[in-house]
Amino acid sequence: MNIALSTSVIQRGKTGVAQYVFALTRELMQLTDAAKFHLLVLEEDLPLFEFAREKMTIVPVEERWRPAVRNIFWHQQVLPKVLKQHGIDVLHVPSYRRMLRHAPCRLVSTIHDLAPFHVKKKYDLARMIYGRVVVKHLARRQNAIIPVSTNTARDVERFFGIPLAQQHIILNGIDHARFNPGDQPAARAFAAQRWRLEQPFFLYVSRLEHPAKNHTRLIEAFNYFKQTTGSPWQLVLAGSDWHGAEHIHAAAKASPFAADIRLLGFVEDAVLPDLYRAASAMVYPSLFEGFGMPPIEAMACGCPVISSTRGSLEEVVGQAAQIVDPDDALAITEALQVVACHPERREQLVRAGLQNAQRFDWADNARRVMDVYLSA
Repeated sequence: MNIALSTSVIQRGKTGVAQYVFALTRELMQLTDAAKFHLLVLEEDLPLFEFAREKMTIVPVEERWRPAVRNIFWHQQVLPKVLKQHGIDVLHVPSYRRMLRHAPCRLVSTIHDLAPFHVKKKYDLARMIYGRVVVKHLARRQNAIIPVSTNTARDVERFFGIPLAQQHIILNGIDHARFNPGDQPAARAFAAQRWRLEQPFFLYVSRLEHPAKNHTRLIEAFNYFKQTTGSPWQLVLAGSDWHGAEHIHAAAKASPFAADIRLLGFVEDAVLPDLYRAASAMVYPSLFEGFGMPPIEAMACGCPVISSTRGSLEEVVGQAAQIVDPDDALAITEALQVVACHPERREQLVRAGLQNAQRFDWADNARRVMDVYLSA
C-alpha cells in the first residue's frame, strides 16, 4: 500500500501542526514493512525531513506553491495528478485547511480544532470564511476524519454534521525519550547561558498570536503579580510572531516590568525540553485549543502547569494543572501567586503532571493512525 502525507502546512516547522507531522512521521518510520510512505515536502522544508529520507520517499514540491492561496490551488488541482503518478492509495492531509475535494485515492484528514467557530478575529476575513464555510463541504468528502480530541470530534459533529461514530479520535502524543524530567540543574545552567534566564520564570510556549493565545491578558496579570508580590519571577514568551503579534510586543514594551518580560522568539525542538526543565512553571492561558501540546510536554519534563480549560485543554490537562479562567486577568494573577509563593503546590502539580503525561504516547497513536489508513 502506498501512503502519502502532505506536509506543506507545517509553516517551516514552527507550529503545533508541524510537531504533529514530525512526531507522526518518526513513528510511521517504524511501520514501513506494512506500507510505502511518500512525504510531499516544499523545497525549503526538505532539510526538516532529512531524518526520514532512508525509510520514506521524499517528493519535493516547488517553492512557488508555498503561499496559502497557491497552496490550496496546488492541493486541489495539481496534487491529484501527483498522487496518480506515484500510485498513491491513501493521502493523509494533517490539517483541515488543505483537505481535497477529489483525488484518485482515499482521503484521510486530521482536524486539530475548529477555532474559527469559537474565537472571533482569529484569522482575517477570507480565512475565517474558508474555515467556516468551504471546509465544511470538504470535510464531508473525506473517507476518514481524525480529530485529535473528543472536544474537536464534538465540534466536527456540531459544525460539519459528521457523526462521532464516523470519526476516529486519536489523541496527540509526545516523545517521552525527549520530554522527561532529565537533569534540571543542567537545564537551568543551560537556560542561563543561552538566554540569560537566571531568575525563576513563568514560561508560555505558543506562537505570538493575538487575541487567541491571550498573551496581552497574561502580561496584564503578570504586571499585577509583580506589583503585589515584589517577586523576582520573570515571564518568558517562547514562540514566533503570528497574526496580531504587534499587540503582544507593544504590551510587553509598555509594561512597567518590561525588563522581566522576555520574548525568545521561536525555540527549536532540540532545546525545547531543556527550556521546560529550566522553567519554574508553565502558564497556558489560551482562549481556545483543539488539543494543546505544550502543557503536556511541560508536565512530562517535571514543570508545574497553570492552564485554562478552553476547548480541549480540560480534557488534556485534567486535574494535573492549576486551572484559571482565561478571560479574568485577576484570576490569572492569583494562579501565578499560588504557584510562585507555595512550593508545596508546585510539587503537587509536578507529581500530578508527570502522571498525566503518561496518557499521551505517540508510538501507540501512530499505530492507530496506520489502522485508519488500512480501514480507509
